[in-house]
Order: sequence, then structure tokens, then C-alpha cells
Amino acid sequence: MNKMNFHKYRPFQPVPLPDRTWPNKTITKAPVWCSVDLRDGNQALIEPMGPERKRRMFDTLVKLGFKEIEVGFPSASDTDFAFVREIIESKAIPQDVTIQVLTQCRPELITRTFEALKGARRAIVHFYNSTSTLQRRVVFGLDQAGITKIATDGAALVKQLADAAPETDWVFQYSPESFTGTEIDYSIEVCEAVMDVIKPTREKKIILNLPATVEMSTPNIYADQIEYFLRKVKNRDCIILSLHPHNDRGTGVAAAELGVMAGADRVEGTLFGNGERTGNVDVVTLAMNLFSQGVDPELDFTDITSVARTAEYCNQLPVHPRHPYVGELAFTAFSGSHQDAIKKGMAAQAQRNDGVWEVPYLPIDPADVGRAYEPVIRINSQSGKGGISYVLENDYGLELPRRLQIEFSQVIQRIADGTGKEISPQLIWDTFETEYLKQPAGRFRFTGHRTLPDPHKSEQRSLTASISDGGKAIELQGQGTGPIDAYIDALGRHAGVSINLVDYREHAIAPSASNGGASSEAVAYVEVKRADGSTMFGVGRDRNIVAASLKAVTSAANRMLAA
Repeated sequence: MNKMNFHKYRPFQPVPLPDRTWPNKTITKAPVWCSVDLRDGNQALIEPMGPERKRRMFDTLVKLGFKEIEVGFPSASDTDFAFVREIIESKAIPQDVTIQVLTQCRPELITRTFEALKGARRAIVHFYNSTSTLQRRVVFGLDQAGITKIATDGAALVKQLADAAPETDWVFQYSPESFTGTEIDYSIEVCEAVMDVIKPTREKKIILNLPATVEMSTPNIYADQIEYFLRKVKNRDCIILSLHPHNDRGTGVAAAELGVMAGADRVEGTLFGNGERTGNVDVVTLAMNLFSQGVDPELDFTDITSVARTAEYCNQLPVHPRHPYVGELAFTAFSGSHQDAIKKGMAAQAQRNDGVWEVPYLPIDPADVGRAYEPVIRINSQSGKGGISYVLENDYGLELPRRLQIEFSQVIQRIADGTGKEISPQLIWDTFETEYLKQPAGRFRFTGHRTLPDPHKSEQRSLTASISDGGKAIELQGQGTGPIDAYIDALGRHAGVSINLVDYREHAIAPSASNGGASSEAVAYVEVKRADGSTMFGVGRDRNIVAASLKAVTSAANRMLAA
């Protein structure tokens, strides 16, 4: 076996923070959210959004409740510049929403940015320059002082241009890009140098955004960096501390959560984590994680499927079917043990009805995000009786006895093993009908009956049943303590088999699409013992409970003879 060339890499050095406090914190309030779908998300697309897709994304973000939205990099793109002008001039920005734009700390780009924002009611100017050790060496060829000068010169021009346009309520945001690759003390130094120029106050705070432009460490180290920064930086009460995690290590969500625990106030990200390379932090997952802990996410994902479809259209990228909370299969269980637990959990939930969600394997109620219960359990070769019985109960109103669940699951298992494919609810129902309900599904077909008390024995009933035997209509006579006992006697003698009743269950089925909206029907289940001691079931359904029971006996007899 070839060994991977791991010798090329060096471990990330942790922050010296032995008395860290963030592990003992919990998140009790949503951070300030800033969507960067129209900037970071857009630049990561194979085919960037045009005006129509940009506007649809913007309107969706507003509808979801984002109060801060980064709408583009207007100095770098004519499309972005035109879009910023369009939403300002058409007054498409609600009063409670602030747009944000991005610019590098370059004079010509900053000037163009302010041109794009002319007439805006309120705007965040997000300016940045890279501060990382590696980029200082291989990209810019500058020392720390040279990088700091880029940042402070940019801050000075931003402030000058803002002062010249007092009709806009300006908010300033600075990012030491590649924060995670920057010496922590230097990142504090450069941010404080920018603050010295901007002169933020408690009433007019600066946003300091600390991006994991490249995710370089485990999320606990990112949290240490945030806590260390906040301990050391001056004038904390004049700062909104913002996070901008990426997902290079696949832990962007965890890093953001731990960063908020470490004291951050704000999170920038994209709806479903779309961003360059392996993505930005996933705001939907972050917000829904809060929701699952009883914390108001302050975003509205009650129709999550619609949000996903909009994002797929605007980004021309699919949402993964196993995406947390959102994917097509997010609330789907194939495993039999999972399905059985979900089925029982939902039954207990309905019975308890105390408003608290507690169902195994489902961290939230699918209905809370506009999803239906129907797709929660789907059937394939890994499924068991729980999932199958859930489909029959939830979709068709049948409450199968446990041993019938086991018996029928073996029928479905054979189909699943033979095809290797998912078994749809419709196929489950069709198979159940063919196996147990349809007449004729064997030699005998029940057509009617009448019963009378036995004049000689008060505890006995005499029954006359009309059946079809191989297509020939006949009448059977039988006696018993009730209609079922009498019919078993008559049919057993006629067929030449011993039908021994082991168990009998029945229940009503409410009107539904599966019975055409008809009035309530009854379904009956009979379990009978065969000569070898094994048992098998028959099932009958009819508006008359006695007729349903006799159909169930007929079903059992047909299955006994066919076995």
C-alpha cells in the first residue's frame, strides 16, 4: 500500500490560552446574521448570477429575515455595480435591512465603491487586506508595517468619502483577510491601527470581521483565537466582532458555533454553505442548530424546501440530498431499527401532546420546516417491519398486528433484495393488496352471508355463506359460537383443511384518499395455525365489520392453500 506524503505538512500551532472560558458557554441567542450569498457565494459559481437571479436571491434573503446582506463587490464587477445601483434606485431595500459591499484597500476600488452606494439610506462598507504570514512573504513582499499601512490608508479614505456623504448612515467593517494564518498578536495590532483611524464609539461601533479564509485548524483553536483576540483588543465595547468561517476542513459550522461561544457577535455565511473551494459557513445549518436547542434563530425557514429550490435556481447548484434539515433525505430513514423507533416515537408524541418534540432520530419536527411526515420513512433492502408498518398506517390507515408486520416485511424484503432498489409506498400498498386483500387472490372469493340463531342451541349460530370457488358460485353451511367461528367451520370442511384461529383484531379506517374518500370502513386481521404449527395471516376490509372478518378468514384460507 502506498503511503500518503503527510511529511509535507506541519501541524497548526495552538493559541496559548490555558484558562479559556468558551467551553463552559452555551449559545442562548442568535448572532447577527449577514448573508454573503450575493458576493462570496456568487464568486464561487461556475456561472455567476445575472441581474434576474441576483434579484431573486436578494428578495429571498429579505423574506427570510436577514437584516444585513452583502450585495456584491461593485468596484470589481460592472454587474455588481449595476445591481447595487438598481436596488438603491428602485427602493428595493427595506427600511430595516442594511446592504453591505466589499472592497479591497485600494484607492481606486474604494472610490468606485462609494459611487455605487450613492443615495443609500444605510450601508456597511467592508474593506479588507490580507495579513497572513504566507501572503506577506509570497504575494506582497511586505513586512508587518507595510501591510498595516495598506489597512490604515484604506481606512482613512473610507472615512473621508463617508464624511463627504453624510446623507447615508455609514457602518465600517474591516477584515484582516486570512486571519487564521496571521500571527494572533499582529492581527490585533492591525485591527487596532484601523480603529485608530475610524475612531469607533459605543454608539457607532466598527465591525471587526475575523475570517477563517482558509480553515487551518480544529474548530476549538479558532474559538481560542476569538477569545484571545477579544481579551486583548482595546475598546471591546466599540466593536461588533464578526466571524467569517470557511469550510476547508469540513468543520465550518462547528468553528462558527464555538466562535460565538467564545464571544463573537455576528456571523457571515451563505444559505447552504456555497462558497469558494469547499464553501463558506452554512447559515441554514447554524440557524437550525439553534432552533433545535430551543433558541429563536431569528430567520424564517418554515418553508425550507422553497428556500432550497430558490438557491438551486440562483446558484445552479444542487442542495445535497443529505444536507442537514434541508436535503430531500434529511428526514428519511431506511434502517429498519430507525424506522421502528421513529414510528413508535411519533405515536408516543401524538399521545403525549405536550408540545415538546421527542422522536428518536429526528432532532426537529419536519413540519416546522414545511416538510411532511410522509417521506420520513422509505423502504429498501435495509428496512424492517417498522418502516413498512409506518407506511401502511400513515398512508393507508392499517394498524398491523406485530406478527403480521413481521410476516409482511419478509414479502417486501424479497422484493427489495430482488431489485436492490427503494420500495415506494405505492408498491408496498399494491403488494399488500395482492397478498392479503384482493379478491380473487386465490381459490376462494367471499361474496355474502347471513346468520341465524340455532333453534336447538342458544349459544350457537348457523351461517350461510356465499362464495366463489374457482369461479363457481356455491353456498356453504356452518355452525359456531359466532359468524367467524361458523364460517371457519364451513370453509374448512369445504376446502378440506383445518383452520385454527389463533388471533383476531379489527379496527375502523377513517375516510381517506386510499379508499376514495368513502365512509369509514373496517379492517380485520385473523391469524390461523397451520398443520405444521406455524401461523399465517389473512386480512379483510369492508364497510361491514362481520363481512370484513369473513373476508379475512377467506384471505387466510387462500394463503394456506397456496403456501
